Amino acid sequence: MKRELFNEDHQMFREMFTKFLQREVGPYYEQWEKDGQVSPDLWNKAGENGFLCPWLPEEYGGSGVDFLYSVLIIEALAGMGFSGFGINLHNDIAVPYIWAFGSEEQKKKYLPGCCTGEYITAVAMTEPDAGSDLQAIRTTALKDGNDYVINGQKTFITNGILNNLCIVAAKTDPQADPPYKGVSLFLVEGDNPGYVKGRNLEKLGMHSQDTAELLFEDCRVPAENMLGQEGFGFIGLMQELQQERLVCAIGSAAAMWRTLEMTKEYVNERNAFGRPLSRFQNTRFKMAEMYTVAEVTQSFVDHLVKRHVAGDKIDVESAMAKYWATENLKKVVDECLQLFGGYGYMEEYPIARAYRDVRVQTIYAGTTEIMKEIISRDRLA
Repeated sequence: MKRELFNEDHQMFREMFTKFLQREVGPYYEQWEKDGQVSPDLWNKAGENGFLCPWLPEEYGGSGVDFLYSVLIIEALAGMGFSGFGINLHNDIAVPYIWAFGSEEQKKKYLPGCCTGEYITAVAMTEPDAGSDLQAIRTTALKDGNDYVINGQKTFITNGILNNLCIVAAKTDPQADPPYKGVSLFLVEGDNPGYVKGRNLEKLGMHSQDTAELLFEDCRVPAENMLGQEGFGFIGLMQELQQERLVCAIGSAAAMWRTLEMTKEYVNERNAFGRPLSRFQNTRFKMAEMYTVAEVTQSFVDHLVKRHVAGDKIDVESAMAKYWATENLKKVVDECLQLFGGYGYMEEYPIARAYRDVRVQTIYAGTTEIMKEIISRDRLA
């Protein structure tokens, strides 16, 4: 399929970022998988090369380019299988909250550092007893003079170990009715007393992405660190979910192509019964089915990217894309691993890592079931 999203400048940027990944990530990735996190220096290098938040205006440290540059970064990471570098969370999910809801003082204080790698961001929403149901969070932020005192626990937080600037969702009014009106957002710096980083969680996949528990123990933050207005947190989070879900769909589409290409290479080289696997009808039909799914997915995602860049409201469609792309990626990786046979179960083959890494895609940023609920509420209204 001929894609029409990108111009020559975009393609040059893609080449630059790909070379950066080959040079600064590829040689070290296996070790980072064992370490459970990438090197902090990688963030500084990414900042030096202009790959952190390039969409921010120049006055805040960015390059002032469009969202398509983020698309290129997302696709390159997924296309090379580097799931551990949490740059997408930083660039296109966390920092946009500061840009959208931060005061001018907050923007001047934090955004330039988000572009250089001085600040590595995380978003702390999920709790042990509150995942998709954000209204059920128990973390509190109670006013005490000119400060708020945060107490609670968060879990499954991407960039949980490396972050030094965390956007924390907490209840400033635990008695609010309805509950969502009591949720507020706060900017908590990494060296803030009472902000404690817990375990780097051991996961099924995405081993080099630090995913941690966070604890807030009488964590006192000044009132000026509130992001937006008191009680605005839930609404603010919901407003930014369109892009978050689109980010997941973009990465899933790119991961599909990577999986198909590595499988194509294998079935053309691997012989069984005296001929390549690609000569068997079952292999050919399976690959035909999966390439078709990848083309349909890419077309749908590209269409939504265009609309998102144009400023259209596509929250329901982005939920559709997140559901469709992640579920079909899961199916494609499973079918491809089957074509690898016993070798697909061996860690030395990248399809094995892809199989592990892909499983979370239908869970984070809103489960498939939540996506279907969003879609059905809109279409059946």
